[in-house]
Amino acid sequence: MITTTTLDNGVRIVSQNIPYMHTVSTGIWVANGTRHEDPADNGVAHFIEHMLFKGTERRSAHQITREIDSMGGLLNAFTGHEYVCYYAKVLSKFLPRALDLLADIFLYSTFPSDEIERERNVILQEIKMRDDSPEECIHDHFQQNFWQGQSLGMPVLGTMETITALTRDAICAHKQSRYRPCDIIIAAAGNVDHQQLVAILEPLFFRLASSWVSDGVVITPPQQSRVNAVEREMEQTLLCLGVPSFHYNHPDRYALFLMTTILGGGMSSRLFQEIREKRGLAYSVYSSIIAQSDAGALVVYAGTERAHCSEVMTIIRQELSRLSSDEVPDDELDAAREQLKGNTLMSLESSDNLMTRLAKNEIYFHKQTSIEDVIAGYDRVTVADIFGVARTLFRNGVTHLEALGPVSDLCL
Repeated sequence: MITTTTLDNGVRIVSQNIPYMHTVSTGIWVANGTRHEDPADNGVAHFIEHMLFKGTERRSAHQITREIDSMGGLLNAFTGHEYVCYYAKVLSKFLPRALDLLADIFLYSTFPSDEIERERNVILQEIKMRDDSPEECIHDHFQQNFWQGQSLGMPVLGTMETITALTRDAICAHKQSRYRPCDIIIAAAGNVDHQQLVAILEPLFFRLASSWVSDGVVITPPQQSRVNAVEREMEQTLLCLGVPSFHYNHPDRYALFLMTTILGGGMSSRLFQEIREKRGLAYSVYSSIIAQSDAGALVVYAGTERAHCSEVMTIIRQELSRLSSDEVPDDELDAAREQLKGNTLMSLESSDNLMTRLAKNEIYFHKQTSIEDVIAGYDRVTVADIFGVARTLFRNGVTHLEALGPVSDLCL
């Protein structure tokens, strides 16, 4: 059962009790991420995420890690363009201790100056590590260039320049203003009692306040096709081809997920079969969805030898065209439907996935949706729906191609 309590200041506490589970996953989410940063402070949301583990008024950084280890638990965090999450996963008997630890780092971190300088160097190394990972690098570059000049195009990690320039005052001011009660969701899933959860958290969070107001800037999808090729000495050339797609809660999202699965969502998908199985042109090839609150992209990725780039791109474009010119067969749609339904249901056997689903429902739908509603959404999709989505996405001809590797004089 899913239960939600909203505190007087707007903080939402939502939980799902799964009594047979041994664990509880709890996350403190803030619906305010990289896209809400000022360009000069790009990377500050992720910087704050790092700093909240570096000491509070009651605990040193070492005490924080020792305490979660003493519970046999997991304590971590992540930052996206539209949210930040701090989470813990522990055995249910340790939930009160884990909540005390999570709340302490979230509410009472002290941001020591020496730790800021150490963590600044860590993040600069993280940026270099991302750039040394070609697949991670090209996806990051794709987002920056696809939403060029807009907030969704700012890298989550920031840049070498912005991270170097960030001051302690700017970091603290960003947390104070952007961690608004109305943007905070505390989600818990597993063997958890909702009333106990509220009883522990309400005295800690009810005083939070912030007067910051979002600028409400809406993202504009690309209006013309672009190619961005970056020369790098590598064995392969990596390709990301993307088109504007739907926002997170678009009414056609289920048809979009199914179409993307048919296109490149698994080993039986069209792209995998044509590019890898039939022709041996790539090891890794797939399609995926980037979905935000007001914008989205469908992206196809492939890594291949330079000599095969033109052939791979031709196949990708042919498959996109085929989806928008011919209806998919019923059996292919049914197979994709069962694949997504199975993946969805199996993911819910993990308390951390359940917790994430609760929080994202609050962020993007402002309500909880049942898993039965999701399954019904997949079941309602017809071949005509897939065809309509494909024509909407692929017929206007606007694409963005990102290429990384040996690309000089390459015709893309």
